Amino acid sequence: MYPAIATIEHAHQVKDRQLQNGNLSFWLSRPDAPIAPDTEVVSSDDAYDVVIVGGGVSGLWTAWSLCAADPALSIAVMEAEHLGFGASGRNGGIVATKSVGNRELFHRHAGREAVLVIERELERSMHQIVNDLGAGNIDARHGGWLQVARSPSEQARIEALLASGRKWGFSEERLRLLSAGQLRALINVDGVTGALYSPENFSVDPVKLLYRLATLLKARGVRIFTRSRTEPVGEKILQVNGHRIGWRRLVIATEAYSVQQKGWERRVLPLISSVVATKPLSTEQWEQIGWRNFEGLAGTAHTFFYAKRTEDGRILIGGRGKAYHYGSRFDDNGKVAESTVASIMKMAKDLFPALELEPEYAWCGPLAIMRDWSPFVQHDRAADIVRLGGYAGQGMVAAHLAGRIAADLLLGRSTPLTSSAWVRSPPRRWEPEPFRWLGATTLNAAYSLADMTEKRFRMRRTSRIARWANALSGRA
Repeated sequence: MYPAIATIEHAHQVKDRQLQNGNLSFWLSRPDAPIAPDTEVVSSDDAYDVVIVGGGVSGLWTAWSLCAADPALSIAVMEAEHLGFGASGRNGGIVATKSVGNRELFHRHAGREAVLVIERELERSMHQIVNDLGAGNIDARHGGWLQVARSPSEQARIEALLASGRKWGFSEERLRLLSAGQLRALINVDGVTGALYSPENFSVDPVKLLYRLATLLKARGVRIFTRSRTEPVGEKILQVNGHRIGWRRLVIATEAYSVQQKGWERRVLPLISSVVATKPLSTEQWEQIGWRNFEGLAGTAHTFFYAKRTEDGRILIGGRGKAYHYGSRFDDNGKVAESTVASIMKMAKDLFPALELEPEYAWCGPLAIMRDWSPFVQHDRAADIVRLGGYAGQGMVAAHLAGRIAADLLLGRSTPLTSSAWVRSPPRRWEPEPFRWLGATTLNAAYSLADMTEKRFRMRRTSRIARWANALSGRA
């Protein structure tokens, strides 16, 4: 059974609402947003077996794996703001097993089997997330994902992705090509030439997921502190709200916010991703486009987009406008530039020209991008510190797997995960300013120009402009 979707009457009720821009995200600011679980604020000195800095999904899944392996551990999670403040509360809610990072880079670094371990474990993590938290508790819909092509060059790229998947052992059941007609039978997207399809995806409510995970961790004895910013002040000591917190093992799971830490100012690029949620569609509108299975949808253009159908009958679509702020500055409470909202809505209307779509929510947030666009889990054995992250926008599943790897490393286990491709030191640093800002700005312009060139000349090959941009950015 599909959930009840917004009716025409509901659509009329919200028609006159103004765009709600910022306030972190739709998931956190909508009228029926879930209530956050109670948390603590550090108000005294204390010590723990494990302290985890960062209360997003990376930190909480690490705590989950540690609890499962050793329930006797005393574990504290320290979040500087509130649960959901970062990417964990602002993402699109797509839990997919699409490859995370650069397979060829990992192959050179660790070998084929180490890469295959990651691919297998991503699939396992996806299903564990839903099984452990309960599909009904997080609005999980197992609908697969689609990467659509809308030009000859995009069609060539999805065919190349399929060939790469076959090289890495993905069967027809795991990954296959759809014709334009087969795609439109699922989702009536305009102007498509075909699509890549995989059943390995869940659509979820990311804030319900985060809150459910935190609630279960509290029941297991994990202490979760918010409004508790940490500062190292001595050997195995953190200062938090004027108090001293001791630790035996430390996990740093701060993703894009790592740029605020000494020595990490250029390790991570905080790339701003923007999202718009439309007003609810009517029953007739949904009948026009289908989308009954809640598939995750993504583009193959260089100026990337992703989209999904929400439980309350909206289209959620994300992309990038002004993707980088000079000096690695963050967004203003998730507020999106009007030009970016207009650009994303133009894409939505281009995909579904028969629909009268209106935006109701807009928000943005920072992603952690490493210089090679690939995740890492670093273990300093001497200090007993693990640092993890760099998921480049694919953190909903990657964080679960990284947390499992971190737990094995901290507990001194020797497992396939501890010798997998993600266990490595962070890559080289990003360039200093102003070169970092100039590079990011130039790349945005180059990718837009590449898309226009490929479309105008009906190119089958990816343009030289895009190939140059990929090499410059580190994605090639």
